[in-house]
Amino acid sequence: MKDIKVLGSGCKTCQLTAKLIRTEAERLGVDIRLDKVTDYAAIAGYGIASTPGVVVDGKVVHAGGLPQAANVATWLTS
Repeated sequence: MKDIKVLGSGCKTCQLTAKLIRTEAERLGVDIRLDKVTDYAAIAGYGIASTPGVVVDGKVVHAGGLPQAANVATWLTS
C-alpha cells in the first residue's frame, strides 16, 4: 500500500490532484492511503513552497501545479 499525502490549502488544483491520484491508483489496481494536509506548518515541514505538493511514502515527488497522469502512474508503481 502506498501512503500518499496531497499538501495544499484545499484549492481546486489540490482537489484535482487528489482525484487524479485516486483515479490512477484505481486504474492500476494499486492500494493507496490518501491524506490531504492543509496545515501550513506541516506543509512547510516538507519544504514545499508552492502547492499542491505530493508526498509518496515520505518522499516529496511533486510541488506546484497539476501533475501529469503519467507521472502519477510512475509514483504509484515504483
